[in-house]
Amino acid sequence: MTKTRQFDIAAHFETDEDIREFLRLTANSGVTSDFICALNTAVRAKGMTEIAARAGVSRASLYKSLGDDGNPRFDTIAKIVEALGCKIIIS
Repeated sequence: MTKTRQFDIAAHFETDEDIREFLRLTANSGVTSDFICALNTAVRAKGMTEIAARAGVSRASLYKSLGDDGNPRFDTIAKIVEALGCKIIIS
């Protein structure tokens, strides 16, 4: 019997540029829930504890905000994006 595992793209990011490109492409899709999911993936790739500390939020709050039922405020999203070393740019 063949065993399979769920694919987790977070395990395949090798550089910060990989994460930035992933977030950029997802943000450009225009689907808010996809972007929140992408933020969750990026944060997991970098480490929840590290990003929570950089963003000035608790780990629990970060998990809750980026979870399936999360509905993060814009200021939380902005803090997370900045903690990931990215910027929000409108063009």
